[in-house]
Amino acid sequence: MSKPQPEVVAWPGAAVSPSARARQLLTFALRQGLPVALWRLPGAARPQLCLSFSAEAALAGLPPALTPEAPAGFAFFPFRDSDRNPALFLPADVFWDADRPAELLVQSAGSGVSQLLGFLTSPDGLTDGDMPWHLSRQPLPHPASRAEYTALVETGVDAIRHGQVMKVVSSRAARRPLPAGFDALRAFENLGQRYPQAFVSLVSAPGAGTWLGASPEVLVEIGADGVFRTMALAGTQPLTPGMVPNQAIWRQKEIEEQALVSRYIVNCFKQLRLREYDETGPRTTVAGQLLHLRTDFAVNLHNVPFPTLGTDMLRLLHPTSAVGGMPKQAALSFLHQHEGYDRAYYSGFLGPVNLPQAGVARLFVNLRCLQLRTSEAVLYAGAGLTIDSDPEREWNETEMKLSTVAAALQ
Repeated sequence: MSKPQPEVVAWPGAAVSPSARARQLLTFALRQGLPVALWRLPGAARPQLCLSFSAEAALAGLPPALTPEAPAGFAFFPFRDSDRNPALFLPADVFWDADRPAELLVQSAGSGVSQLLGFLTSPDGLTDGDMPWHLSRQPLPHPASRAEYTALVETGVDAIRHGQVMKVVSSRAARRPLPAGFDALRAFENLGQRYPQAFVSLVSAPGAGTWLGASPEVLVEIGADGVFRTMALAGTQPLTPGMVPNQAIWRQKEIEEQALVSRYIVNCFKQLRLREYDETGPRTTVAGQLLHLRTDFAVNLHNVPFPTLGTDMLRLLHPTSAVGGMPKQAALSFLHQHEGYDRAYYSGFLGPVNLPQAGVARLFVNLRCLQLRTSEAVLYAGAGLTIDSDPEREWNETEMKLSTVAAALQ
């Protein structure tokens, strides 16, 4: 049975800029209490937007099926499944692409569409006032002090030394006041200009709150070319003025950390009895003002009779060893016992599924992100620990990563 095709509807309101159109769509969704996602794909010039006419319909439960026949929408999943942080898949009841700003793709006509079209033609739909962003009702996470994070790193290294885990990714939250007149949409646009090769996102949904980020890490991609892709991204150092990235010198600690992440992906392929994959790297890659080690993996699905590979790999990969550790369950148990706060959607995953320009799926690890609250932002960052980790270096690494998304608050 073929999937129903969306209807193209002409934008009914005044001819305004793409940024103003995005603001109108966001404002409508927020005033109606609906979930909405705005994102810009790596290397793309303009953003896309998806909104759903039902908050209840966005509750996902299971990870999305990554096949061409699956529903279209936007995935937003937490680090851990819990009642406090529901897994979301926003059905694309309305899809908008700033490359075609005068068109809306509407999945089905109904009262929601009529309300939206009426809003876009009303004077109220052109206002530039405050936007009622969804806010999480969960307690604010405890921001770890330097001493507390140092103790966490030392505990992690001790667990590695005693064979409890091979690697663990320790993270922390930090809280920053929102500047006067802070505008989340303008912050999204600012991040897009600063980090053109990142996946830049602004997601706001009941129960989840509002999250802004610029992620460098692909979790799962299945392009229109029928190729499955994922990456191992680990190891961090600053990009200093005058540095040539491909001449960066890496310590043994970062090389080992990245190799563990690559090995984890290969083990996932082995669990599925898949041997036909291409591996490229590791190589140095630039992410904003940081350098990472990256290895790319690809599988041509035209040559491998494995139509559910994307779905199966998503369930095996998340949460990856790059955000949790190895072995997976032992590392997650360590974090649950020692990390001291709820990551919520930080180090979960997000991205479009079966939407234009996305192929079958473009899912990214939710890194370099912040959560908006009433008068402050909660920022998140982590660092992978091995037996050679030094607490001061790991603290400095998290400081560098926090600065990436903190740029949105300037």
